[in-house]
Amino acid sequence: MASEATTEVPLTQLETRVLMAVEEYILSKGISPTIAELAEALKLKSKGTVHRYVQSLVDKGRLNRAGRGWRGLRVVGLPMPDPVKLFRQVHGDNLRKASRVPDAGSLDGEHTLPMLGRIAAGMPIEAVEYEEMFDVGAFVAGSNRYSLVVTGDSMVSAGILDGDTIIVKKQDDANVGDIVVALIDGQEATLKRLGRKAADMLELIPENPYMQPMRYHANRVSIQGVLVGQMRGY
Repeated sequence: MASEATTEVPLTQLETRVLMAVEEYILSKGISPTIAELAEALKLKSKGTVHRYVQSLVDKGRLNRAGRGWRGLRVVGLPMPDPVKLFRQVHGDNLRKASRVPDAGSLDGEHTLPMLGRIAAGMPIEAVEYEEMFDVGAFVAGSNRYSLVVTGDSMVSAGILDGDTIIVKKQDDANVGDIVVALIDGQEATLKRLGRKAADMLELIPENPYMQPMRYHANRVSIQGVLVGQMRGY
């Protein structure tokens, strides 16, 4: 816990509160809080005050930042929770039901996937943690899969519309031409077709004639999965 840190640099009372709030948020949600979320958790009106104390904790070696966004905030010495294990802890009963395989020819068994949040099909949006289960019945089944709701119109030419639910196979690599979930700078997720890959650059291509491909240094982008299915209600 935060109070067990080995650094000899003393903390003020408010610094200790901020550090504990960051740690509690990470342990409960599996991601780091933004400055706004920290301010809300601490019941502080000034985001500037929170930012100042976070920077002080970084300077004192209690926090560090992996990447540019606040989702990259880390408590020194505290491993980030495994999102799958965290999901099992929160949704254990539903997950056990979802793991049961129905008898052949029977569709009565419950099949669910973790609903991880919303995915941008336009400009990237901040990735959010999962909160519920999505029942897909017998439409799709398989290990390492999850669902996302599409927002935006950058993939309309591929038949992927705003509000569609997509099924993604979790993997960290993809082939050129695959439609992928890409995480940019560790905090922004977007759905795009994977374009040219070079040693130090890669291209994310929208399926919309009015939008231009996005090019990033390879170390800024991590593949979170490949599109394997799609659903739409009418």
